[in-house]
Amino acid sequence: MTLKEFQDDIRAGIPDVLPAPKPYDAAINHAPKRKDILTPEEKKLAIKNALRYFPAKHHRELAAEFADELKRYGRIYMYRLRPDYEMYARPIDEYPARSRQAAAIMLMINNNLDKAVAQHPHELITYGGNGAVFQNWAQYRLAMKYLSEMTDEQTLVMYSGHPMGLFPSHKDAPRVIVTNGMMIPNYSKQDDWERYNAMGVTQYGQMTAGSYMYIGPQGIVHGTTITVLNAARKQLQKRGGGEIPGMLFVSSGLGGMSGAQPKAGVISGVVSVIAEINPKAVHTRHSQGWVDEVHTSLDELIPRIRKAREQKEAVSLAYQGNIVDLWERLAAEGIDVDLGSDQTSLHNPWAGGYYPAGLTYEESNRMMAEQPEEFHRRVQESLRRQVAAINKLTAKGMYFFDYGNAFLLEASRAGADCMAPDGKRFRYPSYVQDIMGPMFFDYGFGPFRWVCTSGRPEDLATTDRIALEVMREIRKTAPKEIQGQLDDNILWISKAGENKLVVGSQARILYADAEGRTKIALAMNEAIARGEISAPVVLGRDHHDVSGTDSPYRETSNIYDGSSYTADMAVQNVIGDSFRGATWVSLHNGGGVGWGEVVNGGFGMVIDGSDDSRRHIEEMLLWDVNNGIARRSWARNEGAMFAIKREMERTPGLKVTLPNIADDTVVEEALKNL
Repeated sequence: MTLKEFQDDIRAGIPDVLPAPKPYDAAINHAPKRKDILTPEEKKLAIKNALRYFPAKHHRELAAEFADELKRYGRIYMYRLRPDYEMYARPIDEYPARSRQAAAIMLMINNNLDKAVAQHPHELITYGGNGAVFQNWAQYRLAMKYLSEMTDEQTLVMYSGHPMGLFPSHKDAPRVIVTNGMMIPNYSKQDDWERYNAMGVTQYGQMTAGSYMYIGPQGIVHGTTITVLNAARKQLQKRGGGEIPGMLFVSSGLGGMSGAQPKAGVISGVVSVIAEINPKAVHTRHSQGWVDEVHTSLDELIPRIRKAREQKEAVSLAYQGNIVDLWERLAAEGIDVDLGSDQTSLHNPWAGGYYPAGLTYEESNRMMAEQPEEFHRRVQESLRRQVAAINKLTAKGMYFFDYGNAFLLEASRAGADCMAPDGKRFRYPSYVQDIMGPMFFDYGFGPFRWVCTSGRPEDLATTDRIALEVMREIRKTAPKEIQGQLDDNILWISKAGENKLVVGSQARILYADAEGRTKIALAMNEAIARGEISAPVVLGRDHHDVSGTDSPYRETSNIYDGSSYTADMAVQNVIGDSFRGATWVSLHNGGGVGWGEVVNGGFGMVIDGSDDSRRHIEEMLLWDVNNGIARRSWARNEGAMFAIKREMERTPGLKVTLPNIADDTVVEEALKNL
């Protein structure tokens, strides 16, 4: 397809003449069939809802086709409308647009749907089994058409994948406002998602999928590296010494973000063994170089693990099989596992997020659609077995941490032995409780991201150099409380190029605080103005950050004042970003730990070397981080109290309410008198 044909296709939106039906491409990794949950009346409504995108002359043909899709797949994806052009992040100048900012957003959307990036690209799902960019291909086409037409004085409103339309605004307003899955609170159960998504009225945006800000597994490699490194350091400290090389890390998941684990393990210097039951996911990560070796037999894998440990290799081994079988074999063999976790998508346990032991991948996919109750029973049985094996290994000294994917939550619901003696807490901490929260989020460090819209590796290398220079300069006068974090991040960015982290767009992630993010962004903006970077840069972050997410089982699991079940922070974050210069903002129900379990918000900001970009950087990034630090400080988190006091000293106009700390004995004495 020529560039002109590509641009014309985008401008056309939903074509007046229907394209021919497309064959089902078996070579692509597809979403599993969703269970049949709609009543006959609801199925009728789902088809009527889908037909809203088309004139009446097409309804008879499409009604039959959409009914067939609903029966075959449990959803109406409108496969026929999938574009013929290859889906990837093209250079920004190739997109037809009246607004440079809109062109950058089109680039980010295409990156989220790139088959090298997305988990189920033809179902418009980026990661996590159900994290969708759009519900169907008509929504994609209409959104891209609107983006090609909009000016810098319009805003596109997106309702759970549906482009509601372009509305007049102004140049400092967001170009796009996204909401995903924002349900009335009593309608956020798992089956509610199944039902209302099947009817075509809502979707699960995960975090960065429905926010157009996913950058492939690199997005979580840095956070996973930090987690594995510091988990290893905790183990060595507990043992009174030793070294990281030769330590064994075991986990599961090579799909979307979980695919980062083997790369993070190698960067950390450990032997990592990651189980994955989906052969296509294994092949993808191996072909991309994110997994060193693939093993399909435990009889071959176990001796390989022993050899790797003895020789202290930094190597990643994929086990193409069920994680339960791996854990049980490790426990039976008496292998000392140093670090353990799990990254199956247990926020989505009944629709492809977790595969039970004793069934093949194909058998599980059939059972979840045709025998959902039996599949439910098998999943819970496997979770009990998995936890039992993990408990045997932790009794021998393994440090196990929940990776915030609802593993312990779903295991507890299955009756697994994963609760602490008091019956109120989990036996094992989340990685946020032990590592990410107190060491990083409380001090304002989180997953800052940027994407070079030129698509040129040379521009990415320039941004890496700028970030490294800024971080080294900050390190010279940094207080001791954050020197360790800066050192780890300086090492990360200095090695980023050689670690070959790019999948899809020319993007980078770097954990930084508000000072680091602002100074890096300002330096990049100046470099664009000077022509050292050839095109605009998109700034963003993971929602899994200091301020972006309210999630009691993950991001806010180290907040102990009772407010971890509130969602003020995420909502305030999005509102504040929207009037301080974000190019687009997003607010989602669900993400990471599950539908109804979390509210999260994100942003994207296009910088182009202008004074407006400088102003937006200075106004928005300070708020985006310090909103979360202030909330964490009010929860009496020691690191956050230090960080917000330091920020108030250097930022005129910032005045945050600080907590007074009550003495436990005073409170306990008062309670005795009741």
